[in-house]
Amino acid sequence: MTTHAPTTIARTDFPDLRLVRRGKVRDVYKADDDHLLIVATDRISAFDCILPTPIARKGAVLVGLSQFWFERLSHITPHHLVTTKLDEMPKTLQKHAGELRHRSMLVRRTEVFPVECVVRGYLAGSGWKDYQRTGEVCGHRLPPGLRKSDELPEPVFTPATKAEAGHDINISEREMRDIIGDDATNVLRKVSLNIYREASEYARGRGIIIADTKFEFGRDGDGRIILIDELLTPDSSRFWPADEYRAGISPPSFDKQYVRDYLETLSWNKQPPAPPLPLEVADATTGRYIEAHRLLTGHELEN
Repeated sequence: MTTHAPTTIARTDFPDLRLVRRGKVRDVYKADDDHLLIVATDRISAFDCILPTPIARKGAVLVGLSQFWFERLSHITPHHLVTTKLDEMPKTLQKHAGELRHRSMLVRRTEVFPVECVVRGYLAGSGWKDYQRTGEVCGHRLPPGLRKSDELPEPVFTPATKAEAGHDINISEREMRDIIGDDATNVLRKVSLNIYREASEYARGRGIIIADTKFEFGRDGDGRIILIDELLTPDSSRFWPADEYRAGISPPSFDKQYVRDYLETLSWNKQPPAPPLPLEVADATTGRYIEAHRLLTGHELEN
């Protein structure tokens, strides 16, 4: 049996396990009737295309940070994570240790709510574009004269529909209520804002600004609403170094914006197939992910 994962894993295939879904980054398998195995690969996507160049150790960062945040914020809401330790997983999974080590989560199955719960504390990305056009972000009227990357007076809850392919679509809270109902919307909104506020305060003290982030929720077998998917990672959040932040510009980031910026220098039409990344771009992206993990958790990423 292999004792350490390969340098990069772009795709997993386990013939003895049933593949439930292969996303842009994660391969999800059925572990048993009540649990799923989520494997965070080193795939990276940009402009809705999966790139042919994997980012070394990216999957380990996503799992390590998610585990850290699930444990740290469990007093706010229950979550789906059972374990990231292979010796605590079913024997049927342990035989794949070489590929699963440091990049897999055993989680509870849920009925997933078909919305993304986005919280924005700063004016960036699609929120900035919406504000320029309408003065609002997903139905929230904002003060006039705000600049790109400005901190908002208060964090705002801006849900989106979940897209299997392409961009998620921003919706209003009213539209969210039409989709999942008033009671569930009230819970998801309150919990999302509470998580963002506490995580943002902690991260700021560690040198990282969480400009915005997204959460997912589901109902478990007992009917409880619980937090699922990944949590507060560079893939699901916009992380800025606090010492380099200033309003009016797009600050440098710990996420894949570095990759997007490189791709923008090419003549690529942003349609598949995506071009490969130069080694120096891939390595620099790995460095950004690992640094975010180190700053937030206070320890080095395990080998």
